[in-house]
Amino acid sequence: MEEKIDYNGMGFRCGMEIHQQLSGKKLFCSCPSINSAEEPKIRVERKLRVAAGELGKTDVAAEYEAKKGRYFIYESSPEDTCLVEYDECPPYPLNEELLDATLMISLLLNANVVDEVQVMRKTVIDGSNTSGFQRTALVATDGYVETSKGKVRIPTICLEEEAAQKVEEAQKYVRYRLDRLGIGLVEIATATDIMNPEHAKETASIIGMILRSTGKVKRGLGTIRQDVNVSISRGARTEIKGFQELKSMPKVIEYEIKRQLKEIEKGKKLASEVRKAEPDMTTSFLRPMPGADRMYVETDIPPIKISEERLKEIKLPKLLTEQLNEIQKKYKVSEATAKELVSRESFGDYVKRFGNLDAQFIAKVLIDIPKEIRSRLGIDTANLQEKDFEEVLEHVDSSRITKEAALEVLAQKAEGKKIDLSRFKRASAGDVEKDIKRVIDEKPGLSIGAYMGLVMAKYRGKIDGKKAMEILKKYVK
Repeated sequence: MEEKIDYNGMGFRCGMEIHQQLSGKKLFCSCPSINSAEEPKIRVERKLRVAAGELGKTDVAAEYEAKKGRYFIYESSPEDTCLVEYDECPPYPLNEELLDATLMISLLLNANVVDEVQVMRKTVIDGSNTSGFQRTALVATDGYVETSKGKVRIPTICLEEEAAQKVEEAQKYVRYRLDRLGIGLVEIATATDIMNPEHAKETASIIGMILRSTGKVKRGLGTIRQDVNVSISRGARTEIKGFQELKSMPKVIEYEIKRQLKEIEKGKKLASEVRKAEPDMTTSFLRPMPGADRMYVETDIPPIKISEERLKEIKLPKLLTEQLNEIQKKYKVSEATAKELVSRESFGDYVKRFGNLDAQFIAKVLIDIPKEIRSRLGIDTANLQEKDFEEVLEHVDSSRITKEAALEVLAQKAEGKKIDLSRFKRASAGDVEKDIKRVIDEKPGLSIGAYMGLVMAKYRGKIDGKKAMEILKKYVK
């Protein structure tokens, strides 16, 4: 049996940085943050050189990258880039909408907003920014989140620009796409209050929930990243980047601590470094840990004062956890269904609009029926759009089709077929009752369930099952 690690006894220290992309236009230009799927139409080559900070010193991580002597290829499409991304013109003024989104996040994280936002330059020499530096601004300090193990403090919340996306790396060059460069990014740094690997996952999950609650962040693969800093007694601070998914975080941290313990047992002196989380949960060396000599003032962008009036105008949203509890109680749906409905803004509108339908059925159409179409019928539902769900609900609400027909209609829509509503025309209760009498006369002695099966085989999609059962109970006791 594998020995359990005593994290407290070994002087375990852990904090994290969470980077979340914000929705809207880019931070220092008016380009959209759409991540164009078009083939790049522009290509340039650059070679970056290390520069000293305002104190005349160069950063150790920057020097390490510079020694590689590589050049950088930048590709882009005009749909989502301009001269700002290529560092061929000065940045536009800071995007005020993204600043307001960061202020909202800061307040939700119980942080103290600074009086004045000053944009700084942070030296970056790996080619991920064409200028050789990343623009970043401190927005708030001294926040916290509540966890199962107490408060986790958040010393700093920053607003910064996203880096370019690496698409190829060779010995002599690195190739980047610039569509991602300049997207607004909120950086949330915690203190070393995280007590063990599972607590790290919980903390990241809570902060992620708060970010999604704002409705101001981008969703999808690559829009949020977590970097975890860990250390133990006689070890060294290690920053782990590149977690594939949140659930992998505890195991990656555990393996990194085991790696450090083995190195210490061998008598090695560990140095602070940045490491990459690999798919097998181990970590690999990336570069030395950056120092403090890489930050200096951005002179192209004036400071922005943050007034009390501006903060008062920010309307804080309900957290997703609160919304989830409200949906469960109000509409009497399961927790799993409520979690999915939280992100479906249309659900509440449909409940108000379609008065003949109960909330549970609307939830079934939006959440459960697409799953059943995929699992039972093997049909991909990725092509279903909101208008398709709206149309089906409208047909059921106006009695043009039955509730039972909703699945088949949506399945046909998922396949791109034209819908013939005449196929799903409701059968009259009188006709169904006559048929039920005939079936009972022809096949006496069957159970009510057996009769129900025979009736629905003929009338499925043309009469509600509940109504058919009511008729059956009149004749079968």
